[in-house]
Amino acid sequence: MVLVDDHMIGILSDCSLFRGMSRQEISAALSDSSWRIRSFPKDTLIAQAGEEVLNLQIVLEGSVKGEMVDYAGKVIKIEDIGPSRPLAPAFLFGLQNRYPVNITAGGDVKVLSFPRERFLVMLQNSKSVLVNFVDIVSSRGQFLSNKIKFLSFTTIKGKLAQYLLDLSGKSGSEKFSLPSSQSRLSELFGVARPSIGRAMSELNHDGIIRTEGREVTILDHSKLSMLLK
Repeated sequence: MVLVDDHMIGILSDCSLFRGMSRQEISAALSDSSWRIRSFPKDTLIAQAGEEVLNLQIVLEGSVKGEMVDYAGKVIKIEDIGPSRPLAPAFLFGLQNRYPVNITAGGDVKVLSFPRERFLVMLQNSKSVLVNFVDIVSSRGQFLSNKIKFLSFTTIKGKLAQYLLDLSGKSGSEKFSLPSSQSRLSELFGVARPSIGRAMSELNHDGIIRTEGREVTILDHSKLSMLLK
């Protein structure tokens, strides 16, 4: 059993699994669990797609990448997962409780891991953890649904339009900042970086958007939406 120190509690305080709980409540929830800290150097495969999910794992340090490989061998990045976030929580239970993607260390990573059976005991003993876990699973289902919708767009412009409209919706404004570089976007979209640049340039040229560095302004919302059809 791993000692739960103040540093670890501090990280776990930001974890959605323990949202709304005091440090004392988190410590109490973890007191009867069999913990193990696992360390992975950069680019190490932490979990392979199709592997059974036997443990609840939470990133303590560093970040990991969730990636999918298609039949042509092209790698599509699904998301980056940083400190305090659990790995594949929606796949911990169920008839097909297997990792849906490869999970790779983005740098030197430490992960807190404990068996699924012990997590069941925690769910039984803590209503707060139970409610938070249900929220996490529901949110992950919604995220994956949106991701499938995003990947269903066959054109780069369609993907880019969906991405920009989502950012606009989250910011509540037609003007917002891109959180990722074009290189990161190319990984997210599963296309070459120059393709992203060309698509952005064409949207600028057509008067649909205006970009200044990472600042984007949607000039014609209806035309951008038409690219989704």
